[in-house]
Amino acid sequence: MKDAFDISYYLSPIGLIQIKSINHKICSVLFVEKETEALMIDSPLNKECIKQLKEYFLGTRLHFDLPYFQIGTDFQQKVWHEVSKITYGDTSTYALLAHKIGDIKSIRAIGTTNGKNKIAIIVPCHRVIGTDGSLTGYAWGLDKKEWLLKHEIAHSGPVDGRLF
Repeated sequence: MKDAFDISYYLSPIGLIQIKSINHKICSVLFVEKETEALMIDSPLNKECIKQLKEYFLGTRLHFDLPYFQIGTDFQQKVWHEVSKITYGDTSTYALLAHKIGDIKSIRAIGTTNGKNKIAIIVPCHRVIGTDGSLTGYAWGLDKKEWLLKHEIAHSGPVDGRLF
């Protein structure tokens, strides 16, 4: 028998979020237009994910403590791992990520990988910006990216050297 996803929805301040988990790990957190799954299962893990997302949006959760996984190449895993290290209220650039993974020529590939992230907010791809401080690319729209960054800045206190 094929494993089935547990699927839940959470209406955040900036849109509806669909949460999928399988085998006790979150595998996607995506902004969606509407609920599309007829059968939803609010597993304990999905309920915990919703709880932590609510705390995030209230400004009381600065990092997530959830088991998750994404299918991807070794390169993609390295990028998502580095993106996961960007702290709440801070930003990084594609160039800095390229330097951190040891491949300074991979800036475009990092951008592509960042765009393929299926675990929004928890793997904080919204914290990656252009070298000049501009907001660049976000799968769910720059308006959401800007909201998330401003939300984190408002709840994190002063940070020296912030790019956004």
